[in-house]
Amino acid sequence: MRSSFTIAAPAAAALVLAGQLIAGGFFLQLGNPEASSEAREQHAAVTIRAAGCHDPATAKLTATAIGVVNGQRHSIPLAVTRLSEPGTFALRQQWPPDGRWVIQMTATNGEQFTNLLVAAGPGGVDRMHAKVNMKPFIDGDVEAMLQEGTR
Repeated sequence: MRSSFTIAAPAAAALVLAGQLIAGGFFLQLGNPEASSEAREQHAAVTIRAAGCHDPATAKLTATAIGVVNGQRHSIPLAVTRLSEPGTFALRQQWPPDGRWVIQMTATNGEQFTNLLVAAGPGGVDRMHAKVNMKPFIDGDVEAMLQEGTR
């Protein structure tokens, strides 16, 4: 019984994602800046691609670092650099290297909305455990990720 759930859960997740793609969903994908010479030139900590069925050239992206350093909470607006490939952005590390941080990214494309949370810290940006949602995250989502810290 347990093994069938282990197999069925990833398959169900794949079907949900496929449904969003077919329905013209809008979401953000994080990438390794080492894969892009342009991102490397920008000294990017992470690359971001606006994906889905839309015109990527019109996507708008904002980012904020939310963190706790020495028990103090900080919120830092981050500059995002648009790369030459439409809908692709680079984000340099603009938050202090110490403490625990969550990067909150919000993207719009016309009426479409998506956002993403990703942990960051001394080990870099934890791209593999990012959380994406098409509804705005609440403060509790950010707090939970801050409590988890970077993996």
